Amino acid sequence: MSTAVETKRTLTIQKNKETGVAEVHLHINKTNAYTLDFYKELNEAIDDIRFDPDMKVAVLMSDMPKFFSVGADINFLKAADPVFKTQFCLFCNETLDKIARSPQIWIACLEGHTVGGGLEMAMGCDLRFMGDKAGKIGLPEVNLGVLAGTGGTQRMARLVGHSKAIDLNITGESILPQEAKEIRLVDRVYPQEEIREKTLEYAKNVASKASYSVTNIKLSIMNGKEMPLNAAIRYEGEIQNLLFRSEDAKEGLASFLEKREPQWKGK
Repeated sequence: MSTAVETKRTLTIQKNKETGVAEVHLHINKTNAYTLDFYKELNEAIDDIRFDPDMKVAVLMSDMPKFFSVGADINFLKAADPVFKTQFCLFCNETLDKIARSPQIWIACLEGHTVGGGLEMAMGCDLRFMGDKAGKIGLPEVNLGVLAGTGGTQRMARLVGHSKAIDLNITGESILPQEAKEIRLVDRVYPQEEIREKTLEYAKNVASKASYSVTNIKLSIMNGKEMPLNAAIRYEGEIQNLLFRSEDAKEGLASFLEKREPQWKGK
């Protein structure tokens, strides 16, 4: 197995060239409470993965027992002036926006409490899988007299609907994994002891598919959701036209008719 490992102060990147799956392991502190330094490293990790053509899927996970992340370090925020905090939130949002615009599918593997900026980080990913005993998930920022300002109000509203997003944001209530799945805040809930294995299994399966098709499916959905339906349908059609002309589309049709496994080229 060909695996490249790079360890930074707050995270480790493991890139498996054979499976096409990158793992980003968080190990900031026991609750993964972060500062600007962490987001700088996360920003670099996203760039590292998005420029690697061998990486098809990235999984964001925590090495800390009981916690995915509780969000920004409160002492760090308290010591910063309002101008700095505003720029900090902007940088975090710009970093998470890179995930949405990256060709890889990003999955947040939530094995512990996921609150505040930790949930905002997870919502920045394309998919969220959670263990059934992982703990609480929510946005408690209202209890600090602020809002979830690194995409929390906006990304949550797009996932669970506006009224439920208002409810969870104005109460600061944290919920359990099964309820989070029921309202579509997380996509899948697995038994706690299987969550990492199941997430990586899913990631490897997606990475084995036609990557040019997967990338463009993500592009179509992520960009199309901001358009009126008639414009989005036209946009979808243009992307489909590109795919019809691809080598992978020809291979997909040929392998189906010839009853054999396809040999994808990613173009």
